[in-house]
Amino acid sequence: MSRWKGLPASLDHRVRHLVVQLRRLKDHSGLSLAALAARTSYSKSSWERYLNGKKLPPRAAVEALARVCEADVPRLLALHEVAEQAWNAQRPGLPAEKAGKNEKNETAETVAKAEKPVSAAATAAAPPVSGRSMPFGPFVLGALAVLVAAGAVLLVARLWEDANGIGRGAGAAMTAGGTDAAPAFTHRPGEDFGCHVQRRAGALYAGHSRTDTAVLGSGASGWDVVEAQCLLRHQGYDPGGVDGIVGGRTVRAVKRLQARFKLPTDGIVGPGTWKVLRR
Repeated sequence: MSRWKGLPASLDHRVRHLVVQLRRLKDHSGLSLAALAARTSYSKSSWERYLNGKKLPPRAAVEALARVCEADVPRLLALHEVAEQAWNAQRPGLPAEKAGKNEKNETAETVAKAEKPVSAAATAAAPPVSGRSMPFGPFVLGALAVLVAAGAVLLVARLWEDANGIGRGAGAAMTAGGTDAAPAFTHRPGEDFGCHVQRRAGALYAGHSRTDTAVLGSGASGWDVVEAQCLLRHQGYDPGGVDGIVGGRTVRAVKRLQARFKLPTDGIVGPGTWKVLRR
């Protein structure tokens, strides 16, 4: 497995979650950055920036990596959409030319599109510019289109959060009707979240997340991590504290659990490890 650099501390947990999964796919594929560049339209230096959290990978790059590694393309694209929303929220008003600095040659397709001339038919179809004001109707239709698009993005984000248990508060009650409190994850130094492990429908839950698919590597944070730490402690593997952040002691506890149940001892909580934790 590659020796990855630590991700920036300022990186949003949704972006961090995407990058950790992309790193894991790259490691499991056995491809070097140079080999990955050769099999996609993105350079080695671009992949280095994407996989170290320096720049958000474009949607096409995520799709290319997923196809090369034979991964679940729709799921990764859904994670990318949520990560892109978080990334843009942290960088309001960033000029397009600055965002694209040093990325001019990332894909041949991008260059081709940028240099594609405007056809005569398109030019002829364009309405002439005049001093008259635009009709009110197009503005209303445009505003409705923007609202529909924003609603779709929020729906995808909500579905992704529900599937991965993000945004659930410490000890949030998981009711029979499937509703629970969902405050944003925050952590103060020295804070230790409570664990109330109970068995529901044959599986163990600590009240912080219902996920059994989230991938949690070193540096990950959020309510999924709190859930995993509670279950590790319940199973007899001390994660060193229930603080919602995957640190060294949590990784070692995961490896001990994985070794006992004959799972790959990579220290990463994935579907196989969740299955053992919730027994």
